[in-house]
Amino acid sequence: MDGQFPQDGHRHIIIVGGGASGVLAAAHLLRNDPFLRISMIEKSHSLGCGIAYSTDDPGHLLNTRVHNMSAFPDDPEHFLRWLHSSGEAPEATPDCFAGRTAYGRYLENLLTAWGGDRLTCHRQECLRIEEKPGCVRACLEDGSAIMGHLAILATGHAVPQHPPKGMRGGWDFAPPADSGADVVIIGTGLSMVDHVVTLLGRGHRGSITCLSRRGLLPRAHAASRAMAIARDEIPLGAPVSRVLHWLRARIRQAEAEGLGWRDVLDGLRPHVSAIWQGWDEDSRRRFLRHAASWWEVHRHRMPPQSAALIADAQARGQLHVLRARFERLADDGVHVLTPEGPHLLPAGHVIDCRGIRRDPETDSSPVVLDLIATGQGRLDPLRLGLDTTREARLIARDGRVSSRLFAIGPCARAALWEITAIPDIRVQCARLAELLDRLPESVG
Repeated sequence: MDGQFPQDGHRHIIIVGGGASGVLAAAHLLRNDPFLRISMIEKSHSLGCGIAYSTDDPGHLLNTRVHNMSAFPDDPEHFLRWLHSSGEAPEATPDCFAGRTAYGRYLENLLTAWGGDRLTCHRQECLRIEEKPGCVRACLEDGSAIMGHLAILATGHAVPQHPPKGMRGGWDFAPPADSGADVVIIGTGLSMVDHVVTLLGRGHRGSITCLSRRGLLPRAHAASRAMAIARDEIPLGAPVSRVLHWLRARIRQAEAEGLGWRDVLDGLRPHVSAIWQGWDEDSRRRFLRHAASWWEVHRHRMPPQSAALIADAQARGQLHVLRARFERLADDGVHVLTPEGPHLLPAGHVIDCRGIRRDPETDSSPVVLDLIATGQGRLDPLRLGLDTTREARLIARDGRVSSRLFAIGPCARAALWEITAIPDIRVQCARLAELLDRLPESVG
């Protein structure tokens, strides 16, 4: 289909990105429309893995229980059944935490039923997407092009192509040359947890110091049950301080009833996007500056197995969590600024785990950078990612809403905020599949 528009009478959709978001989008679209054709553009050798599920460390577990990781919201046991039938985890239960490697294989397996004419995968980098009258054109790195009716950008997180000099990247798990080296990890989120799990699993003997501006660790999962929270209970559109005051009061009420904060936060999950959308730009900025770190350590929790390893390493004095701001890496170690003043950390191995809130104008994929440069797309005012409508339609530099370009998942988190985890992405993909199914033939 090199530059030729398909003439078979069926709608043809191009999906740029074959990680979790792209695979989930394809699965929902193909399931909804038996005549749909999809071309997926993904440069890596496997589908579904992305940066989250490409690990080969069995100690890297999902941060969400199995019963919340089905690809299809209307079939919550789909993943569990696959774990059993595939032999990946015959003893898995709905409440366990499966391995991330297994989940990557699950995502790739989702698309096996739709190979051949209905789904074609191009193992290349997409450099450019062009919206044209009646169609879209995807330009690939080998000079070829693919034509389609619509295109969905699912390029995932904006991450630096190369870590700062002298550091390992957050998804580079190569061990230190010396198992007794002092390790410094910049960042204390879930990526840090994975690195500590890997280091301990390989018998690392040296000290491990993890630092961040607030020095907060992700909280651990525990037995919980999502509380039923009605949307009209939430003060949507109220200032950030009032929403947080309401949330703290709701947690106190739950605790008085014998429940806990996890039950409240899990019950709030379906409404998080509505809360975000109810805030203006200044309120969103205030939340990001003052409350996002606290929200994320409670909302995005680590599995109990990982939490136990972290706690044991702390108790033994091998792992230290430091509240500090990274200043620079030099020959004599890592220079940080603590509340008490400047401090030098000896380091034989430094890992950059500063998370996924990077600069999308410098760290995004080539196709996203081209959309921004040509004005077909724009960054949101807070520079979280591509600016889209609530329906995932791309917004151009001049404010025009595209009828043929869509963006989903982490690359377009600005419209929804909570769109980096599978339970949220799968809902977005299901809704987008329904929307595209309703579009007139003139846009498909």
